[in-house]
Amino acid sequence: MYLNILPNRHLLAQTRFLTHILDTAQKPGLYLNILPNRHLLAQTRFLNPPCKVPDTKLPINIKVKNMNTLTLQHHQSTNPYTQTTHPSVTSKTKRIIDILGALIGLAITGIVAIPIAIFMQLDNPGPLFFTQVRCGFLGKTFHIRKFRSMIIDAEELKHLVKNEAQGNMFKNERDPRITNIGRFLRQSSLDELPQFWNVLKGEMSLVGTRPPSIDEVELYQTHHWRRLEVKPGITGEWQVNGRSNIKDFEEVVRMDLKYQQKWSIAYDLQLIWKTIWVVLNRSGAC
Repeated sequence: MYLNILPNRHLLAQTRFLTHILDTAQKPGLYLNILPNRHLLAQTRFLNPPCKVPDTKLPINIKVKNMNTLTLQHHQSTNPYTQTTHPSVTSKTKRIIDILGALIGLAITGIVAIPIAIFMQLDNPGPLFFTQVRCGFLGKTFHIRKFRSMIIDAEELKHLVKNEAQGNMFKNERDPRITNIGRFLRQSSLDELPQFWNVLKGEMSLVGTRPPSIDEVELYQTHHWRRLEVKPGITGEWQVNGRSNIKDFEEVVRMDLKYQQKWSIAYDLQLIWKTIWVVLNRSGAC
């Protein structure tokens, strides 16, 4: 049996996403033809076919071709499975709203950055921003920035803090690593403001799914990957329907998939207005 995989320009940017596809369709005697464009080849370094992908024994033959859809097709089948890019990713109207929202958000960020920096240095001296690698659309990684809400060596001390969440996410309402100013930033959601830069760059959207960290994605099961079929957002279903009160990752996934199914420009605007209400009322913030 032979399958052709024709990804768009970001698909398989992470080899684990490729492994996910292989695991989904893995059968004895299965051969895959990967037809990526030049960006994909540069990212995954699959330059000398055939090659092997980590965690799989399936042989891969690579041909270079620029395509915009993902097709899994048996050569003798008349009903191939075709997955097109989610319409929210290609919507020009959504992108215009993102740009306008990002510009407004960055203007607000510039205004509040100075007082935040002053109070942060008085409370817990250190860098103004916390930077972390997150996974975006189809697993493509990017650097996310937030106003720092924890002590400087928080990541090194993470293993000492109990995880109160279930599944591939980390939550602790009384996390001792959070500073005094950091708790205020989180309760008011001001810590999220620097992400408007990611929105302006196109790495995120105003509305989307929660951007996971790499260590979370490494533990993903097959159905979890579906939440990466849209751009991550500053807000979304999870943020307006409980935020930190939701501690079950499967519930987050369910909400993310619900967003993908219900998506429209009007629905995005509805979630944005709900977010403003939630932030002003500090509902579910930790």
